[in-house]
Amino acid sequence: MTASHPAPAHVLSRVAPSFLAADVGGTHVRVARAQASGDEAHPVQLLEYRKYRNADYAGLSAILTDFLGDSARPSQCVVATAGFAREDGTVITANLPWPLSARQVEAEVGLQHVHIVNDFEAVAYAAAQVDASGVLHLCGPETAPRGPTLVVGPGTGLGAALWIPTPHGPVVLPTEAGQPTLAASTELEMAIVRHMQRDRAHVSIEHALSGPGLMNLYHAICALQGQTPVLASPDAVTAAAMAGTDALARQALDVFCGLLGSTIGDMALFYGAQGGVYLAGGILPQIREYLHASTFVERYLQKGPMGEALARIPVKVVEHGQLGVIGAASWFLLHANA
Repeated sequence: MTASHPAPAHVLSRVAPSFLAADVGGTHVRVARAQASGDEAHPVQLLEYRKYRNADYAGLSAILTDFLGDSARPSQCVVATAGFAREDGTVITANLPWPLSARQVEAEVGLQHVHIVNDFEAVAYAAAQVDASGVLHLCGPETAPRGPTLVVGPGTGLGAALWIPTPHGPVVLPTEAGQPTLAASTELEMAIVRHMQRDRAHVSIEHALSGPGLMNLYHAICALQGQTPVLASPDAVTAAAMAGTDALARQALDVFCGLLGSTIGDMALFYGAQGGVYLAGGILPQIREYLHASTFVERYLQKGPMGEALARIPVKVVEHGQLGVIGAASWFLLHANA
């Protein structure tokens, strides 16, 4: 993933008391009217919040129009979404069902300025604000020294961003962590990758570690065992795996958890995430207990001598449905006050 599309300084200096914040995913859009709370630990206050299915609307403009109804239009809106934001406000993305353009949304909804920010860049600003009740601790110490913090989430794709503290405030580095080549370790994983290579030259991390990636794993395992797939969605696969009603679904979810642990361990080493790792959003809240009982931690620590270093890094699952909009709003407030 790439850097955000920030607003010019002269625009941000005229921030309205309340503004729109939207988290645009591949399946759902979450929208809130937000404002600064005055609380440094939790700087965002959501005044109104709704969740929409992308398939029910022709585009983001239709969703925002429905959300606002006949109420007055705020001047500012920040949109967190996966992809690359061009200078003209259009977004290059493979995961949305319709085109997204900041300038088009401004014109169709009646907003003065729409700002685009990378979705996991936004989530990185919000993850540390989640209360302990919204967190499942997987491994490592409960706390860590203040340092670079990695936020990762498998949803429609695999998103990741690195939160870096500095004396002048945090800096967030968006990444394209889902696009590097998937590293297989076990005989089964290698067989799955070879099967996937029949259809593509490059098997990326998110080809396995995402909602669609889980389906890829399931279909590959079915093919390797000469079975016909009977489950048609990631939700169906996870439900059958957790209920123990489908052995192939369970095997697919086991492979998913093991690959996720190994990949997160790699990323923590790549990015020097001494401040911790937050696994946020996507399908993880649905499988958090399954993940905890899986080979995730074993594979995460399976990095030779560096396993000792990884054991000092807290790894947590964050469960918070509004994380994306809170992050988008946090990004906006930070840049508005810069």
